[in-house]
Amino acid sequence: MAKDSQRTSRETAQELHSAAIHLLRRLRNEDDSSGLSAPRLSALSVIVFGGPVCLRDLARAEKVKPPTMTRIVHALEAQGLVRKQQNANDGRGISLSATTAGKKLLLESRNRRVQPLTRQIDALTAQQRELLAEAARLLTTIVRDQVR
Repeated sequence: MAKDSQRTSRETAQELHSAAIHLLRRLRNEDDSSGLSAPRLSALSVIVFGGPVCLRDLARAEKVKPPTMTRIVHALEAQGLVRKQQNANDGRGISLSATTAGKKLLLESRNRRVQPLTRQIDALTAQQRELLAEAARLLTTIVRDQVR
């Protein structure tokens, strides 16, 4: 049996954990050019990619208390990246959505993060790229299963 096939699930999980931390740390350097702090960028990402959301759900998604999220949202709103609207389903509720400027900033930031990684993936062989694509699909499945 090949050494790779003898790896335990724990060894694989540890290597994935380490690789993910290093990858995110390296890509996070690109976030500085967005002009937003990591918490603001993260909240904006939830709003852009998740669609309109109420403050309570946004705070829950970001794992912070509502008062903290209120400060983050006020800052994003002051920068013209987020707007508050009356919730169509609940006249008392407020829905947060990204402005065109917010979407543009977030997509540009995402592109800056993905570009260096894309170049490295392009340098792999076709077989390695396919293997990595399959691994990415599996990771996505694992992550989605943990959220539920």
